[in-house]
Amino acid sequence: MNLFDKNNRFNIANIITFGNIAAGLIAIHFIVNGDFFTAIILAWIAGALDIADGKVARKYNLSTEFGVQVDSYADFISFVVMPSFLLYYAITKESSGLEELILGFVFIFYVISGLRRLIEFNINAEVGESAKYFVGVPTPLGAILLWILYLLFSYGIIANSFVIAFMALVIAWSLNSKLKVPHP
Repeated sequence: MNLFDKNNRFNIANIITFGNIAAGLIAIHFIVNGDFFTAIILAWIAGALDIADGKVARKYNLSTEFGVQVDSYADFISFVVMPSFLLYYAITKESSGLEELILGFVFIFYVISGLRRLIEFNINAEVGESAKYFVGVPTPLGAILLWILYLLFSYGIIANSFVIAFMALVIAWSLNSKLKVPHP
């Protein structure tokens, strides 16, 4: 098996992306079990792997349609679902009933918004191409913004879960907005 063969589904770039997926899934396990610290460490590992897979794919000419698709699945798990779970579990730890239900709908909306953003990105992406800017907030930046909300809530800076939820809705909106965000 050649790790530098563009046609190999398990080339080095895709293996790095699969590592991103694994980190996101394992982080969800830790979130559900209340270990937010370990989940956040895994989230940062997923972020590093997300950066690495693209750099490796470009350096070794491994960019393919398959790689673009699997990268978006990784982004969906690690930068949409996982940070949504983190923030939802953190702000509903002491909640029940109607509050939990309302907050649940907010984060379902966030997940759908993130999924829509990734699908739109894939529809408009050219394999191996990189634009000067993103239209709409990219999902990794959305994840960072959710983690900031998590910190604001965890340290009691913003203690109201509905204020946090409103801010999460703004971030969800920004994912599919016309905002221009420079590409790193």
